[in-house]
Amino acid sequence: MHETALVKNLIHRVETLCADEKAERVVEVAVWLGALCHMSPEHFTDHFRQEAAGTCAEQAHLRIETSDDINHPQAQDVLLQSLELETEDEAGP
Repeated sequence: MHETALVKNLIHRVETLCADEKAERVVEVAVWLGALCHMSPEHFTDHFRQEAAGTCAEQAHLRIETSDDINHPQAQDVLLQSLELETEDEAGP
């Protein structure tokens, strides 16, 4: 359940940023997985795809960095590092 909540929160943040920038879609999402977040890149990808279905991030490429530092202050977290967005101007005619 912890994993689902982390990914839902991330998708909500991505959707908010996408709307704020008036973007058509998210091209790439870069995330950092803390050593204690209990998700492998594959597990995160499965959750992300499920939660992103029907959103601006549905077709986004994922770039995932993992940490093995259990003492990092955010070791239990999933952090959004960057987004690449496609705006209406970039989408073409």
